[in-house]
Amino acid sequence: MKKEKKLENKVKRLIRKAKLPRHLNKFGPKIYELWQHLMALLVKQECKLSYRRTSRLLNDLGIKVPTYSALAKFACRMPLFIWQTLLAATASMKVNIAAIDSTGMSRALPSPYYYKRIDKPYPVDIPLKISLAIDTRSKRILALRARAKKSHDIKDAKYLAKRIKATKIVADTAYDSEKFYEFLWDNKVIPIVKPRKNAFRGFFRHKAMKSYRKRTYNRRSMVESVFFSVKRKYGASVSSLKFSAQRAEMYCRAIAHNTILCFIGDFQLDLFL
Repeated sequence: MKKEKKLENKVKRLIRKAKLPRHLNKFGPKIYELWQHLMALLVKQECKLSYRRTSRLLNDLGIKVPTYSALAKFACRMPLFIWQTLLAATASMKVNIAAIDSTGMSRALPSPYYYKRIDKPYPVDIPLKISLAIDTRSKRILALRARAKKSHDIKDAKYLAKRIKATKIVADTAYDSEKFYEFLWDNKVIPIVKPRKNAFRGFFRHKAMKSYRKRTYNRRSMVESVFFSVKRKYGASVSSLKFSAQRAEMYCRAIAHNTILCFIGDFQLDLFL
């Protein structure tokens, strides 16, 4: 009986750690609790299932979860701060060196036959931009930012730095910015960023170049390892059509990634990553 409720207890413990309410809407019907919605969304990403198959599978296993339509609506309506709180509950509290970088995720596209009928070129390039901050020691995802349109990496740098508490932040040349350096030094964070060639050496950039260490900068490869791990396990594309649901997918993948790292030993990290 304990083994059957092991997954339920893990999700409930995560919600208690994040200090979230039992029900998302205090005025709506109290048929299902927040942990039931969250568990179904995590299982959907972990097993690469649709909403319909996820609801059917868990109900057949004796775990009562909402219908597939309710899960789809919940993923779109869940506030961003709840996803951020849940991700922070699975992340490391004390971080020495954090690495930030961004990547692209492809979106689900109609068939080439449909594009031919409407006289549109195929394929249409509509990537989803994802920026991550990770702990280079444990490879846990500390913060996440999703954008529906293409943008420069530096636009999400301050957002990621605000949501983590790290002593040092390592990043590539895309984050070589005088304003970003000033923001980090004001918050007592040491930037380890590879400088661009022939860049204007302002006061904060010159200060950052003095603290640059090649050995510490090499820790940046950990974020590339996390990107490869997430894409290999959960896929390099998102299946949802709405941006809010696509963002929910990426947060579920990040939470599932951190949860796995919480329950495996340090000697198993290389095997799973």
